[in-house]
Amino acid sequence: MDRLAAMRVFVAVVDAQGFSAASRALSMSLPTVCRKVAELESHLGAQLLVRSTRKVTVTDSGRRYYEEVRRILDDVGDAESRVSGEFQAPKGRLSITAPTLFGRLHALPIIDDFMKIHPDISVRLMLTNYVVDLLEEHIDLGIRIGALSDRSSVTLEVRSVRQIVCASPGYLSQHGRPLSPRDLSRHQCVTFPSAGTPPDWAFKMPSGKIRRFPVSTRLTLNSIEGNVQSALRGGGLVQLYAYQAAPHLAEGTLETVLDRYEIEPTPVNIVYPHGRLVPLKVRAFIDFALPRLRDRLGVVDRQCSAP
Repeated sequence: MDRLAAMRVFVAVVDAQGFSAASRALSMSLPTVCRKVAELESHLGAQLLVRSTRKVTVTDSGRRYYEEVRRILDDVGDAESRVSGEFQAPKGRLSITAPTLFGRLHALPIIDDFMKIHPDISVRLMLTNYVVDLLEEHIDLGIRIGALSDRSSVTLEVRSVRQIVCASPGYLSQHGRPLSPRDLSRHQCVTFPSAGTPPDWAFKMPSGKIRRFPVSTRLTLNSIEGNVQSALRGGGLVQLYAYQAAPHLAEGTLETVLDRYEIEPTPVNIVYPHGRLVPLKVRAFIDFALPRLRDRLGVVDRQCSAP
């Protein structure tokens, strides 16, 4: 059995959602397609597909195998292109992860533009606020906000974002502006769930030391957008990354406070797995996305600058 050929047939069946459609896409007879998949299942000792008269369903084992095989086939294609020295346009499926709101506001518009000029690349975007293991989840690259300790990944610095405290003009008019972090105990705050009781926020003191101050919580939400909306309605002070509030700061519907006590800006990075051949599709996306992400975060800085 030509295992690589069988892998390609299996992937084609899954992508086409059927044996007949795959045989047409591959210009291969239907019996040959069925035989190659059956040989692959026999070799693995596992059922990859469930056949019925109407459709083909991928088993759990088949789905996991499909993800692995797609990566292998992409790597083989990239390796052949590099060794041959021939020009080849980037192609294949590109898997990306990014924080939920950052991804929606900044990564997705860039991905849409990238796909317009690379019609042979499809993208799977995973938006999550949890740190995803790139290798375990078969992710080609990630956008990360915060300090990184993972030495198994290559890190490209994009820019940094401020961590700010803000509130609506109406709230500040009614309750006054806090002049130091110590004033937070007298203000209503909208916070994220915290293991601490009460929750606290970090600030950089004039001495240069970082101190954490407890805040008085009126509302706790596990949604960034929910916290922003509550602040817009006058619910209280909220601590956010600058990009999460930038449009509202530019419009004047939110205002920053305690700017002189802000901690150092948080780095934003693009990361991808270390120690492996970097596919052309990944290189192409980084070359395209990196300057555009820097430009967008530059706009965020300007929107959040104190008047």
